[in-house]
Amino acid sequence: MKKNNGGFFRSSFLYVIIFLAVIAGIYSLVGGSGSGSKSLSSSEFVQQLSDKEIDSFTIQPGNDVYTVSGTYKSSHKADSSKSQGINGLLSGKTETTKFSTSVLQNDSSLKQITDLAKKTNTDMTTKGAASSGFWLNLIISVVPLLLIVGVFYLMMSQSSGKGGQGGMMGSFGKSKAKPSDPKDNKVRFENVAGSDEEKEELVEVVEFLKAPKKFVDMGARIPKGVLLEGPPGTGKTLLAKAVAGEASVPFFSMSGSDFVEMFVGVGASRVRDLFEQAKKAAPAIIFIDEIDAVGRRRGSGVGGGNDEREQTLNQILIEMDGFENSEGVIILASTNRSDVLDPALLRSGRFDRKILVGSPDVKGREAILKVHAKNKPLAPEVDLQAIAHQTPGYVGADLENLLNEAALLAARRDKKLIDSADLDEAEDRIFQGPAKANRAMSELERKTTAFHEAGHALVGLVRSNASVVRKVTIVPRGRIGGYALMTPKTDRYNIRYSEAKEQLAGLMGGRAAELATFNEASSGAANDFQQATNLARQMVTAYGMSEKLGMVQLEGNASVGYSEQGGSQGYSDETAALIDEEVRRFTREAFEDATKILTENKEKLAQIANALLEVESLDEKQIKDIYETGHFTKKGEEGEEDAKSYDETKAALNHKEDEVEEAEEKGAENPTKPLDQDNDQAEAADDTPDSDK
Repeated sequence: MKKNNGGFFRSSFLYVIIFLAVIAGIYSLVGGSGSGSKSLSSSEFVQQLSDKEIDSFTIQPGNDVYTVSGTYKSSHKADSSKSQGINGLLSGKTETTKFSTSVLQNDSSLKQITDLAKKTNTDMTTKGAASSGFWLNLIISVVPLLLIVGVFYLMMSQSSGKGGQGGMMGSFGKSKAKPSDPKDNKVRFENVAGSDEEKEELVEVVEFLKAPKKFVDMGARIPKGVLLEGPPGTGKTLLAKAVAGEASVPFFSMSGSDFVEMFVGVGASRVRDLFEQAKKAAPAIIFIDEIDAVGRRRGSGVGGGNDEREQTLNQILIEMDGFENSEGVIILASTNRSDVLDPALLRSGRFDRKILVGSPDVKGREAILKVHAKNKPLAPEVDLQAIAHQTPGYVGADLENLLNEAALLAARRDKKLIDSADLDEAEDRIFQGPAKANRAMSELERKTTAFHEAGHALVGLVRSNASVVRKVTIVPRGRIGGYALMTPKTDRYNIRYSEAKEQLAGLMGGRAAELATFNEASSGAANDFQQATNLARQMVTAYGMSEKLGMVQLEGNASVGYSEQGGSQGYSDETAALIDEEVRRFTREAFEDATKILTENKEKLAQIANALLEVESLDEKQIKDIYETGHFTKKGEEGEEDAKSYDETKAALNHKEDEVEEAEEKGAENPTKPLDQDNDQAEAADDTPDSDK
């Protein structure tokens, strides 16, 4: 297909350049006659003629004046500011032998000049009056106007011919979507992991595009539109690419915001052009990413809703299910806000099939990790299944970012393989940001943080029916001084009352440990209280877990936090006070439960805190060992070094290169070195105890 994108602007710019060049040429031709010459007044001319400075001159009658031009006997200083024409402006001359002037057209002036010429023996030449003055003036005044009209005519005619309807503005109404070549799309269903059920739903779409006859013979109608909805990063766009790749058909891709411009009617025009292109290339797929940008519920715009966005939506509705047939064109769309879409867009006959692309389960996360780990050298001890268990709630984009961050860390540490330490550090970086190794903390503050995080971990170990303590650390990251990572034992789709109470107790474990150990509270529990308050409030207002308020939903839905609703409420002040009272009751009972656990296990709390002060980070196995035996095994130092800065890494690399060069030089100086010496050193290294390696 021929690409005309940008042709209008390129041709318009060319015409403007041509027009300016012609105008400059005419001005230079007309106004450049006196370029490079000195302009004189009539008195200066008479004086210089009398002083015999002029070699020769020509006099020619014009419009009520005599035009005089000539040459000097020697060069004179020229006034470049009085030079005429483009050449005069551009010339850098400071001296000239030419001059020009005008003299009044009367007998006395002519007689005076003639007498002086004879007296000074100066060559004087006369010319007849110019006969082209009228036509020259006509050209100067009319030709630029004709050129302007001609340039705009060509611009209008060209844009009308290429842009279709709308003339010059037609290019704005052209769709920005261009069909991707099926050969260039290498994405297949095998590249999309963790979405097996979603792929099964889309197989029918691919089958219809490949072999529509068997569906038509059965009287079946393939869905005209498929809406992919789900949280960001779950792979909706990747699924659409896989459908196009499997079907090997043209794939038109646009974002919802690409339809809307500042000009009224442009969005609707682009929709028409997009569907026209797809019909010509049928069978084809149209993919509209983030369709909620134009598909929001109508009637909420300015002036009753008759705005540009709604005109675009109306055109999409007509193209999907109107009088004109769109056989062979399937529309895929994605959004993470299906609740705001217009009902007419979601009805049967338009988006017949709605596929929820949610967060993957543990098997899906493992499959996604395997896909993204194909081109990454992983160490043998890396267990992708264990990583999948440690990352509940992660979507495909998060898992890809996790492996990418681990690869970057391994490369920064000059490793050949990505090991567990790199993945662990990458997870921490994504979760809370890079470690603040240089943050100065007092010994008391460090000890307070250790007991705070140990309190979370200990309560989580005792109340472990639903969650598992994966890690606890006091390494400062971002704005926090440490954290305890607790994840569900299995993928959780609903939360029970007992599980919610366990979570609240775990969140209160930090403050309970501070008061039990130091008898003084710190500000480190602020984030814990925020999470606990949100969870307790949802238990009361959304989950119906309060006996005093009953089984009612008072604030939004269970997936939307109170802060996201702008604090609006649809209940009385008495109910609001009762909600606050119940939230306080839940958090108070959780604090009492955490305090009881820590009081009964005070020695275990101190052991975990002291271990944190010693090694700063503990994993799941180490925490269990401390709780059960009071001891834990430290990790080996191999592979645990901090990531180096650019300058440190570069210096280390240069040092290694210098060592290699020195070794080569020594080898060249001692070519008779016994070969058995290296073998003896290797055997000695093998005999070294593991603890010393």
